[in-house]
Amino acid sequence: MHVTTTFEFQGYRITEYKGMVRGIIVRSPTIAQGILGGLKNIVGGTIGAYTEMCEQARRQAHDSMIAHAAAMGANAVVGVRYDATELGQATATEVLCYGTAVVIAPA
Repeated sequence: MHVTTTFEFQGYRITEYKGMVRGIIVRSPTIAQGILGGLKNIVGGTIGAYTEMCEQARRQAHDSMIAHAAAMGANAVVGVRYDATELGQATATEVLCYGTAVVIAPA
């Protein structure tokens, strides 16, 4: 599956627009991530445990979007974007990955 944040692929043309696709995931830190993140928050610096959690959430949302596009018969997604929202006083994070599913062919 081809994926881009732009609205075209060099060397390809869009032959069909399938529609908007999205992947959404809501994650909260594991107990270990919460403890490590809390300790790091006290001393300052990069919070690796939270970075890992966010990266996992983005990857899962991206994979879900790809599955949605494939189910619609697309072979590419253009205009991909991410959005994130904290839920419940930062106890969980919602990550949304979305774009437009298309069919592309060599130009």
